[in-house]
Amino acid sequence: MKTLRDYIRDARNDRKAVGHFNISNLEGLHAIFEAGRELDLPIIIGTSEGERKFVGVHEAVALVKTLREKYDYPIFLNADHTYSFEGVIEAIDAGYDAVIFDGVKLPHEENIAVTKRCVEYARKSGRDVLVEAELGNIGQSSKILDEVPEGVATDMFMTSVEEAENFVKETGVDLLAPAVGNMHGMLKGKANPKIDTDRIKDIAEATNIPLVLHGGSGISDDDFVASIKAGISLVHINTEIRIAYKEALQDFLSENPEEIAPYKILAPAQEAIKQKVIERLKLFNDIG
Repeated sequence: MKTLRDYIRDARNDRKAVGHFNISNLEGLHAIFEAGRELDLPIIIGTSEGERKFVGVHEAVALVKTLREKYDYPIFLNADHTYSFEGVIEAIDAGYDAVIFDGVKLPHEENIAVTKRCVEYARKSGRDVLVEAELGNIGQSSKILDEVPEGVATDMFMTSVEEAENFVKETGVDLLAPAVGNMHGMLKGKANPKIDTDRIKDIAEATNIPLVLHGGSGISDDDFVASIKAGISLVHINTEIRIAYKEALQDFLSENPEEIAPYKILAPAQEAIKQKVIERLKLFNDIG
């Protein structure tokens, strides 16, 4: 089987994007896995620090590894938004395929220093663990928002080409998630801010590594397509599938108030996630 690095490289060359979807439970994992298999596309499962605490670091590794080996399928696991070097070490040692060190709140030089340590640790792990870093302000909320958070999606807080180029050179990261107008969370009743695809293109050319689009939920389809053509090779989706899960669960409970079997209650929520993931994977890979 090809490595995660191979799949991201292929997506970059083909101007497509690998889908990254977060989980908090077993039905989310199965929904995303089934969506990927149905389209025969590689998928990345993400767990944030909060999600890892709920699911379990080693448990998440065991679940993904089991699916990969049982079905000989390219499903990978990423430690999403990890805020400490110790958290990165924990994920790598447990068997994660990729880690994100999120040091955007640190002073720039400290962010560089800690990210470099993460890269060095990954290289010594004996496995091909990808290390991603984030630059710029895209917020942290995976919620429905009334308005864009202060400082997000403004030119002043977006990642500059020079900053990105220097950061990649100094740290040696495998992947970079720049702030290009994107934001975590979704705006209520309207699309998220427009993405600066020219900035993506310039950063991609300057850094010469795959770029990641965080905060994919709420971005318009046209912006997704343009961003991928400009140089995005991996897209993160979380809020959209959380909403799909919650709405399907609420509908089922409302219509079936006497049902108590969890596998029956959760089945529609799992299917809702699957359909949302299929929709996004088709868009990211230009599948009609």
